[in-house]
Amino acid sequence: MQRREFLRLLALAAAAGATLRPERSAAQAAGELYDVPPFGNVSLLHFTDVHAQLLPTYFREPSVNLGAGPADGRPPHLVGEALLRHFAIASGSASAHAFTFLDFERAARRYGKVGGFAHLATLVKQLRASRPRALLLDGGDTWQGSAVSLWTKGADMIGAQKLLGVDLMTAHWEFTYGAERVRQAVDKELAPIEFIAQNVKTTDFEDPVFKPYSLRSVNGVAVAVIGQAFPYTPIANPRHMVANWSFGIQEPRVQQLVDEVRTKGARLVVLLSHNGMDVDLKLASRVRGIDVILGGHTHDGVPAPIVIGKTLVTNAGCNGKFLGVLDLDVKGGAVAAYRYRLLPVFSNLLPPDAGMAKYIAGTRAPHESRLQEKLALTEGLLYRRGSFNGTWDQLILDALMAVKGAEIAFSPGFRWGTTLLPGDAITFDHVMDQTAITYPYSMLSELSGEQIKAILEDVADNLFNPDPYLQQGGDMVRVGGMTYTCDPRAKIGSRISALMLQGKPIEAGKRYKVAGWAPVAEDATGEPVWDLLVRYLKDRKTIAPKVPNLPRLQGGNR
Repeated sequence: MQRREFLRLLALAAAAGATLRPERSAAQAAGELYDVPPFGNVSLLHFTDVHAQLLPTYFREPSVNLGAGPADGRPPHLVGEALLRHFAIASGSASAHAFTFLDFERAARRYGKVGGFAHLATLVKQLRASRPRALLLDGGDTWQGSAVSLWTKGADMIGAQKLLGVDLMTAHWEFTYGAERVRQAVDKELAPIEFIAQNVKTTDFEDPVFKPYSLRSVNGVAVAVIGQAFPYTPIANPRHMVANWSFGIQEPRVQQLVDEVRTKGARLVVLLSHNGMDVDLKLASRVRGIDVILGGHTHDGVPAPIVIGKTLVTNAGCNGKFLGVLDLDVKGGAVAAYRYRLLPVFSNLLPPDAGMAKYIAGTRAPHESRLQEKLALTEGLLYRRGSFNGTWDQLILDALMAVKGAEIAFSPGFRWGTTLLPGDAITFDHVMDQTAITYPYSMLSELSGEQIKAILEDVADNLFNPDPYLQQGGDMVRVGGMTYTCDPRAKIGSRISALMLQGKPIEAGKRYKVAGWAPVAEDATGEPVWDLLVRYLKDRKTIAPKVPNLPRLQGGNR
């Protein structure tokens, strides 16, 4: 596809949808974002944390994203106006909508949905037309997050990855299909995509399970890409699903591999990481010789790399909403200069690729009637993402308490899940976007006040420990029914206080009915949470706007 033809197609797509600025033509609007001239001699295209979203969606960025210790108030823990100021992004622009939650409903209706593999494919093809040997890297969390992906055990996404032209990938939620399924997919289905993960070993003899890295030649430049799977998979997810594999950050091993690939002639060393950005920033400060870290896991859409020493550290958002374009000029075994763009994938501004659109329709066709079942109507914005709670999370909590007859409910701090606008129908497809996991069981327990506080303290330390290497999962557990105060800057065991239920203090020795879902225990059973949520939605038919239950914050955090 030639540049002129690509811009013509962009103009047609934009004319049918939204424009970036009212005073600009459709062609100018589309070209402003997607006409990215090539630079240098090595190009890396990067996306991550798609969570099985093949179709365009809405996705609201967080309004609260607290950093711990020195990370507080710095990228990637900037939201709203603070993010716009730091990265010099104009308020009210398309980029402001893509990177922040500001005026989300109005902006979403103006600019339309984001992502979608058919639209992403168009962008990838155009960029590769001007960068013929560009590497397309997938940071993981690709095979999980939708109904169809759950039912096909990720096969729908593998087909889409191959059609998109992915060169290399690493993983996290992929492992929740179990070691046998991952091994089968890597050995028999994924080729020609290379699956790399240096930090996954057998628990008995510590043998590597997957290739640790790949060596590629790009325009005569030797490029090494080292894979880093999510280090805390057996902690954040059920251990029994990968019982014979160990994970971890493996910092000394990373250094060893960097030295090894340099010895083999690599002039550019890339870490394709699913560590989370705070971990990547620390790793970059401690391991010498990494030129680029293309990161994932924390879903942070960061418009520009953070430079640690000589290492560029990036993170490319989620849901297929962004494509990172990193062009490097490598001379004499070092990066002499670079250009980076994190491109929002606006489905109104990019025409769908016909081949990918046909593939997606085919994968969904056997399930379409079930997916499109309308369960209720939402009168408010439904979103999930943020340090503490979202309206989708609140809906799940309310359903758990109502159906289970619980006083309190907990829901995992998952970062994935699409957004719905007021007036949208809630379909079964949307419910599965929030709940499609391999351990979806809902349950009712009796916990003492002391146990409830201990759970909250444990998760808070996971999120707010000032050492990034000790942050082992997602956002804070979502809490329904009760209130509490949180001081993220306090010491471990002292962050949670003032636990209240219906205006009365929660007593340490008293027992309370607590509902939850997604247990990590091997013998866990129960009704899948999506069935519970479907019944709740059908019974109510209309979901009114509700303010999420948020903790009171202390210690200077916002």
